[in-house]
Order: sequence, then C-alpha cells, then structure tokens
Amino acid sequence: MFELPVIDSRISTIAPGFRAISILVDAVSAGRGALDPEILQSACASVVAGGPDWAEPHLASWADAYQRFGAKPNRTPCSAQALRKRVLKDGGMPSINPVVDLYNAVSLRYAIPVGGENAQAYVGHPFLTLADGTEVFDTAMNGEATTEHPEPGEVIWRDEVGVTCRRWNWRQGVRTRLDNTHGYMWFVLESLDTMPQQALDDGASMLVDGLKVLMPGCTISRKQISIGA
Repeated sequence: MFELPVIDSRISTIAPGFRAISILVDAVSAGRGALDPEILQSACASVVAGGPDWAEPHLASWADAYQRFGAKPNRTPCSAQALRKRVLKDGGMPSINPVVDLYNAVSLRYAIPVGGENAQAYVGHPFLTLADGTEVFDTAMNGEATTEHPEPGEVIWRDEVGVTCRRWNWRQGVRTRLDNTHGYMWFVLESLDTMPQQALDDGASMLVDGLKVLMPGCTISRKQISIGA
C-alpha cells in the first residue's frame, strides 16, 4: 500500500493555498462496528442551519480554482458544493452505506471535499496532477460501463493505470471505488486557504473517530500534505 499521494507542483498556479489530510486505513484484520445513523442526519441539519461559518468563502474558492483550469463550477461543482446544494434543496440525503455516509457527513459538516478510495485497487501512488488528455477514466453512463478522457489541463487524481477522479474531486471512477469496510482504504480531505487549519484538523478527526467505530482494531495513518511537500 502506498504511503502518501504525490502533488504536482503545477497545482500551485491553480490553488496556491491547497492543503489536504491523507488518511490510510488497514482494516484487513479489523472487526465490524456500526455507525450512528444520526451522524449523516445531524450533518445535514447543520448545513440547513447555515453552518459552518467558512462554507461560503471556502466553496467560492473551489469554484475559482475550477475556473482556473477551465471547468465550469456551475455544471461540474466540487464534491462538497454538490453535496451541500443537494441538502439545501432536499433538506437531507439518503443513506448509501456506512463508510460513504461517514465521509459525506464530514464533507457536509466541514464544507470540504472528502474522497474515499479502495487503496488495493491502486497501481502505484495517487497523483494529483494536470491531465494531458490521453488518460483513461472508467465510468458508467446509463448503467453501462464506458471510458472517457479528461480535457488537457484538467486537474485529475490518477495512478499508473488511469484517472481515478475527474475535475479534481467532481466525479470518482469505478475501478477504485470504495464499497466495503475491510481491506486497505484511502481517504483524502482537500482544503484551500479560506478554510481554517483547525477546521481541517477537526474534520479529519471526525473521520478517523468514525472509522475506528466502524472498523474496530483497524490501523490508521494520518498525515497532512501540501504542494511541494
């Protein structure tokens, strides 16, 4: 299992204040716990009530960053903005599975993009980089498996095989999708400088604490990463 993702230095021209927390989980021998079903509902209620205080400036910064690499944030918003819009429209969101519910709850409560991936499906390290347009992205359309290619200059997460997430954190691929609570997992919380550092730390702690409840006995490695580190 990889130790840390690799951040392309060119990201600094798009989002100079980018910083993130990488969380690797070894749950091969972990037990099986249960997530409090109220955690997602509580996070949704927090959004409806207007929280957190930094939500609007932080998500506006993400929209600005998307525009800098040619994306249209109104059509393809960052994952945190998409979740927030859904909750503000519908008043809540349905449960998907315990792991996804947990990281969606963190994303909503802290207005931060959060990704969860099957680390065993990765070939080499995850790279946050700019696409050249030839990379392969496996996805689904109308229920059928299909492949796409990112736009040249698009910010992508990828490994040695292909794209794992398009438009930074907009749409996740199928190959590395996380769909269980055992094995090796990787989570990343991505922030810009309009989000307080303490809030980033608190969001990561909420995720780690929830993972320990879901997978008692798992081993967790947590590290902050930044451009050029």
